[in-house]
Amino acid sequence: MENETLLKEVTAKAQTWLGDGYDEKTRAEVRRMLENEDKTELIESFYKDLEFGTGGLRGIMGAGSNRMNIYTVGAATQGLSNYLKKEFADLPQIKVVVGHDCRNNSRLFAEISADIFSANGIKVYLFESLRPTPEMSFAIRELGCQSGIIITASHNPKEYNGYKAYWNDGAQMISPHDKNTIAEVNKIRSAKDIKFKGNPELIEIIGEEMDKLFIERIKTLSLSPEAIERNKDLKIVYTPIHGTGVKLVPMSLHAFGFTNVIHVPEQDVVSGDFPTVVSPNPEEPAALDLAIKKGIEVDADIVMASDPDADRIGIAIKNDKGEFILVNGNQICMIFLNYLITRYKELGLLTGNEFIVKTIVTTELIKDIAEANNVPYYDCYTGFKWIAAVIRENEGKKKYIGGGEESYGFLVEDFVRDKDSVSAISIMAEIAAWAKDNGKTMYEMLQDIYLKYGYSKQQGISVVRKGKSGAEEIEAMMKNYREHPMSEIAGSKVVLIKDYVSLVANDLVENEKYTLDMPTTSNVLQYFTEDGTKVSIRPSGTEPKIKFYIEVRGELKSRDDYDRANAEADKKIEAVKASLGI
Repeated sequence: MENETLLKEVTAKAQTWLGDGYDEKTRAEVRRMLENEDKTELIESFYKDLEFGTGGLRGIMGAGSNRMNIYTVGAATQGLSNYLKKEFADLPQIKVVVGHDCRNNSRLFAEISADIFSANGIKVYLFESLRPTPEMSFAIRELGCQSGIIITASHNPKEYNGYKAYWNDGAQMISPHDKNTIAEVNKIRSAKDIKFKGNPELIEIIGEEMDKLFIERIKTLSLSPEAIERNKDLKIVYTPIHGTGVKLVPMSLHAFGFTNVIHVPEQDVVSGDFPTVVSPNPEEPAALDLAIKKGIEVDADIVMASDPDADRIGIAIKNDKGEFILVNGNQICMIFLNYLITRYKELGLLTGNEFIVKTIVTTELIKDIAEANNVPYYDCYTGFKWIAAVIRENEGKKKYIGGGEESYGFLVEDFVRDKDSVSAISIMAEIAAWAKDNGKTMYEMLQDIYLKYGYSKQQGISVVRKGKSGAEEIEAMMKNYREHPMSEIAGSKVVLIKDYVSLVANDLVENEKYTLDMPTTSNVLQYFTEDGTKVSIRPSGTEPKIKFYIEVRGELKSRDDYDRANAEADKKIEAVKASLGI
């Protein structure tokens, strides 16, 4: 009976998409779904509206209210336009930037968004073709815009596309602007509420000049030009994995002075089908397979990749046996911040007024590096919009050195307000040149960080629970962890519990509670134990899964001791997983 009711509702909703407010292609697609005996696709496409959340839109492309198409994208743009006109009513001209990635339909969605903004009297700077997300963030600030959007589904599979909205500081929107925009988007009830007929006079195409400005600014980040000059022929293999880094990343590496950038030709092909990978996600080892193969072939010093919208990076370096190994997101963040702090110190740039940022689920080793060098650090929630919020709060008061998160994103500069693989890959290449200049491999440099600040290993685990029952199970798991707090993990006593829903930390050693200083609440729970183990637990906001972030500490006595320390850490991680029941 429940299924019959749902099918009736879905059918009625789908039939409204046969009206004259929708184009013939969409109507034909909806008719096909209605006529199909198997109603699965119809239900999936219409059982709910694709939600404009705090991160914008993301979904499978196709006709229907629960799909990415010109109407769901149109509703998002109309709602954002309405909010901008309210918020900036006093401005003579509201301005926005529109960018897009390599995905199928990305250009179409970008052009339609530009038309809708302009139809609402908003000036649009539309990139001539695909560009990295960080360049769109840069352009918002450079052109003095009030907002910007990028059409991208980041590293999702090829069936997906998405829509991310940014505010006037170049960062993804946070409260109150995200919630206010969502409210306006939710008011758009029909295609007839969307102004599709653009005003070409208000649309300006941008491209090459912005590229040059962006690269010039990134070049100013270089801290070791002499080391690059001495090692300019460093063999760097780079792949954009069919995405937007294809032009600007090599351009930036050449601007830094590197002369030996080696491409992976099959992956320089711009394609929303991502033909050479199952997933275009640099977190997935397989995404770097072709680049590593090329690295072996040319005996590269370092292998690097960017994801489709060129905001995150993947890296492979050679171990002591000459084999390429992947560097995880925590290590990437640690390598960057160790280098930046070290060079700032060597160049006499540390004045005591600098700061770094990490997310609460990123390795605590970064805290140790910061404290050992007397550099203030901030912990923020997962997501680069929170790192950007810390930068904004300190603007004009303190100097930002860098910030990153365990999910392979890093930002060296403050003239962009989202993670940036263009600058990150350029600086990582510089780090490789600097290490070589100091007679070390990247692998030895990584080991030396552990020798100086202590050894640590992390592992992220996602437990997937699909559907309504899965969501209820995840909720019950979080409730159970809260109501029955663990007293020990893998044989080590729990000494501190942080709950970001109540914003209360419970220090079990001092037997006292204190308030966590965060801008809002978040469904995250953290345990810290006597032996330095840290466990963070949170449900995913976008997928049917609960995520566990495990970090264990160990001892490293020498570089030769690395394999033993690694094996010990693996054992400890397994014990932690057993304690958590995962």
